[in-house]
Amino acid sequence: MRKPVRTAHPRDVHRAEAAAPMLGGGDDTPSTETSTPAEAKDQDVVLMELAAAQGWSHRHRDVSGGWLRPTVFGAVDGLVTNAALIAGVGGGGAQAHSILLTGLAGLVAGAFSMGTGEYVSVTNQNELVHAEVDVERSMHARFPAAELAELAETFRGYGADADTAARMAAAVSGDPDTALRVHTREELGVDSHELPSAVLAGIASLIAFSLGALLPLLPYLIGAPSLISSLAIVGVALVVGGIVVGRLTGRPLLLSGARQLVLGAIAVAVTFAIGQLIGSPAA
Repeated sequence: MRKPVRTAHPRDVHRAEAAAPMLGGGDDTPSTETSTPAEAKDQDVVLMELAAAQGWSHRHRDVSGGWLRPTVFGAVDGLVTNAALIAGVGGGGAQAHSILLTGLAGLVAGAFSMGTGEYVSVTNQNELVHAEVDVERSMHARFPAAELAELAETFRGYGADADTAARMAAAVSGDPDTALRVHTREELGVDSHELPSAVLAGIASLIAFSLGALLPLLPYLIGAPSLISSLAIVGVALVVGGIVVGRLTGRPLLLSGARQLVLGAIAVAVTFAIGQLIGSPAA
């Protein structure tokens, strides 16, 4: 059964027509009619809905580092670290059992090192932010007029005239929590309400490192030990991982994959050469 066609309310049509010039259609001359704050808010909503229908989007990639950084860093680190480790041991002439044992030890040690290190790092960073927020909160309590003037100066820096900046600063400062949040965002460059989770970062790093470090060991775990097969798997994984990172960050996919492959190959080549140099028995 066909769905009934939904018709627009006459009021919405009027608002859309009023907003159309702002989207590039019709007369570009701004309207001189005044409107109440509620009407202006409604018109802004209609304007954004019309823009969204034409492809406007305000969704962005996660740039806070909450999960992307530890996951990507952990997976690549595990992959390159264990590949280079077993390449060095294999280059020295070690047997398959020794290579597997070395790789598993490297996996466990590296995973816990990465997980705990990431957890401690993010925890310390968050604690530093909270300490600075406490300093800012104290300044607000002791010198409210100075903080108000500072906020007005910030708005003037964004292009507002003195009167507008003063009104904006007064409006924001009317809510102490909002004022504190705005000040810390402007002065610290972070939002204390949107800090990354140390637990999430630590767990993501541990799991990602483990998965990355496991890949070079697959031929040895399935009973077909071969250093060449292991390094081939690593090469494919590096390219795929680079492409995934490129997809997330918006970089060219092939360039991102090639970069990961080259960097990983350098690490493997250096450790393999060291293994050959030191581990080979003297003639």
